[in-house]
Amino acid sequence: MFKVVIPSRYASSRLPGKPLRLIAGKLMIQHVVLQAQASGADEVIVATDDQRIAEAVEGFGAAVCMTASDHESGTDRLAEVCIQRAWADDAVVVNVQGDEPLMPVAAIRQAADMLLVDSSADISTLCASIESAAEIQDPNIVKVVRNADNRALYFSRAPIPFERDVENSNWSLGLVRRHIGLYGYRAGVLKRFSELAPCELELREKLEQLRAMWHGMVIQCNDAVELPGPGVDTEQDLQKVELLMQLNQQP
Repeated sequence: MFKVVIPSRYASSRLPGKPLRLIAGKLMIQHVVLQAQASGADEVIVATDDQRIAEAVEGFGAAVCMTASDHESGTDRLAEVCIQRAWADDAVVVNVQGDEPLMPVAAIRQAADMLLVDSSADISTLCASIESAAEIQDPNIVKVVRNADNRALYFSRAPIPFERDVENSNWSLGLVRRHIGLYGYRAGVLKRFSELAPCELELREKLEQLRAMWHGMVIQCNDAVELPGPGVDTEQDLQKVELLMQLNQQP
């Protein structure tokens, strides 16, 4: 048994109102909700501070939790949902972003199962191989290094692990993993995390998960069983996702 919470904000500098934009005849937020519901979660909740989103979500029959408007991150919004719903500290909560309509059902389920089967992990997340040296150098692609048990050792925008004796064009691509931003949490971990101040590493890398590691939280990072499609940040992304949906619907 697990929960899915979908943080959703109306404001977006590059695509205002994007949760309510239509993709293949449905609102973007509705596509995300449908994927989450298909994962087997016992509860799927959209967390928002915007009445327009709340009304739209209730209009297609999904659950909404109204949250404060001053949260600095989606993680803080998740923590408020846990508190409002009085979920037990050991409840497993998967955070699915509201602009990821192509997030695979299998990946959502995987993030939940990783915590359900391993009581020693605090947070679950996913990763995948990197296909080119250019991706390794790209600061927008977050890299992760793991130990033998697939526990995360560090996340960085820089190329890690650095290969001292290898030219940049000849990286051992199979060794380097890119992080996929899908997380599972225990509700108690979310509550604790939201009370912690950002750490020095987080402030430098601009990666929130480093706060959890700084304070000793264990992040399990497995290879994704199915890779997500592109998220939606711009009008061009919206068109790309709609085309992919149309192609997938063809016989």
